[in-house]
Amino acid sequence: MQNTVTIKDVKDIVIRFSGDSGDGMQLTGTIFSNLSAILGNQIATFPDFPAEIRAPQGTLSGVSGFQVHLGSQIYNSGEKSDVLVAMNPAALKVNAKFLKEDSVIITDSDSFSKRDLEKALFATESPFSELGLTTQQVISVPITSLTKESLKDMDLDMKSCLRCKNMFALGLICWLFNRPLDAANQMLSSKFAKKPKLVEANLKVLTDGYNYGHNTDMSISTYRIETVDIEKGFYTDVNGNVATAYGLIAASEKSGKPLFLGSYPITPATDILHELAKFKQLGVKAIQVEDEIAGICTAIGASFSGSLAATSTSGPGLALKSEALGLAVMAELPLVVVDVQRGGPSTGLPTKSEQTDLRQALYGRNGESPLVVMAAASPTDCFDMTYWASKIALEHITPVVLLTDSYIANGSSAWRIPDMDKYPAIVPHDQSLVSETEWHSALRDDVNFARYWAAAGLKGYTHRIGGLEKDYDTGAISTDPANHQKMTDVRQAKIDKIADYIPQQELIGGEDADLLVVGWGGTYGHLREAVEKMNEDGQNVALAHFRFISPLPENTAVLLKKFNKIVVAEQNNGQFAGYLIEKIPGLQVSKYNKVEGQPFNVSDLIEAFTNKLEEK
Repeated sequence: MQNTVTIKDVKDIVIRFSGDSGDGMQLTGTIFSNLSAILGNQIATFPDFPAEIRAPQGTLSGVSGFQVHLGSQIYNSGEKSDVLVAMNPAALKVNAKFLKEDSVIITDSDSFSKRDLEKALFATESPFSELGLTTQQVISVPITSLTKESLKDMDLDMKSCLRCKNMFALGLICWLFNRPLDAANQMLSSKFAKKPKLVEANLKVLTDGYNYGHNTDMSISTYRIETVDIEKGFYTDVNGNVATAYGLIAASEKSGKPLFLGSYPITPATDILHELAKFKQLGVKAIQVEDEIAGICTAIGASFSGSLAATSTSGPGLALKSEALGLAVMAELPLVVVDVQRGGPSTGLPTKSEQTDLRQALYGRNGESPLVVMAAASPTDCFDMTYWASKIALEHITPVVLLTDSYIANGSSAWRIPDMDKYPAIVPHDQSLVSETEWHSALRDDVNFARYWAAAGLKGYTHRIGGLEKDYDTGAISTDPANHQKMTDVRQAKIDKIADYIPQQELIGGEDADLLVVGWGGTYGHLREAVEKMNEDGQNVALAHFRFISPLPENTAVLLKKFNKIVVAEQNNGQFAGYLIEKIPGLQVSKYNKVEGQPFNVSDLIEAFTNKLEEK
């Protein structure tokens, strides 16, 4: 008999899919997120998975999760969950702390046997009571059994059948949120296009999961989520790593310089290499090399030869690249280094997120070795900031370090494919801007202090290359003390001058705010939501979120000094706060720091900022 349910209208909602690493929760969450974006919801996702390739089944260390926040005005992946899909007791235990008091929990009852509870370290056979989950609504569904029943007439082995149970959960969630299955069917058909039997199996289980919700009396309300009127255009769901790859391709097309990426696989940056390897038809050269040092050295070679050169890495890899990065500073070459920050030090927390590489990016080289440092604020912003990084590298002939992090690199948002005619031109500062008779290897622009870049081997443009100091006037090797001082100064002046070419620092809120929150990089969504909620409650708070760090935007000092109370919030022990104090004499700031490998908690931010406001 058809289930008669009420429909609950909500502005936004947080859903978390969780199970073993082999339960397909990342795919389930991704498909549901894409489906929601197609239907007009803003989305932000947070894949949260272990570093282990495959921990023992049913254990706490093997839990893999995918959270999606969807609605009409979304800045981050959400805090506590309205709905949790827990495929086993371990998933329930790990995620219990993320549940709202009135949330809905959907479980696979077939995976809650006594043995399953023991593997998840439950002391009793009453997991919900043991966890204090007394106000949540529990929907217990025999997902494993129903999946087997759904596929009993198909010629599939048991392992293949069980791998489809995530689609039963997805079908159930699609029913719960009034999502039609047409788009999901298309996504699955595309995902398993080379395996038609798997397509058929997954589509059948998906449909049966939806029908189970539709036809079973579970005494639960379904949800209708507010959509948003968005600018017309073509949209796709994109994560930060893919957006970064697209930003490099766009900059290559705009500048007319061929794109080269030399990289070594490292979590969580590897997908940039994977994505660029798909675009050979656009002339992209993406090379997987033997180690991190080879990654940057091949990129430097490509820059010598006239390419838009890039390398991607994460914290430990950036440390290994430091010597070669110094060479690029000394040789004055355009180079983009993408550092997808993760938990450290050393191998640290490979799949978790931090902002702890800032000082390394700014100063992690021998000698006075200035370069540009930038940071992306969201998954979609990775495209814009990668484009900007490439533009600055090519127009100012300098290495640029672009900082993203695991949270925005793996997280995704709905992204409108941009009109590249609206993006600024990229005019490489190369030998084409001067006459052949005027050019020499030491020639600089009197305005921005950038030297003119000539590809090695170009007829008539012979010059020395290498890491030894060069004479300011001739480009010949020089050990003269006065010349070294002059070259040190001009390399710094070149970076400082870039402040005249980047956007002014924006302020969200009024200059009369009682408190200014300062952030940078991937914490934007959480800080923005915290500030907006405080203002809705009658407090007067503003936000300055930095994407350009070295150099800082030209108006930074004037802007910050307008506020009596400033708190700098970052996922480290105060690296950006210290940098601001260093760069702006007399500036006084408070700090809010957490280094947990997890995104900020909005309620914690509001509490900390409120306490700062109340200080005398």
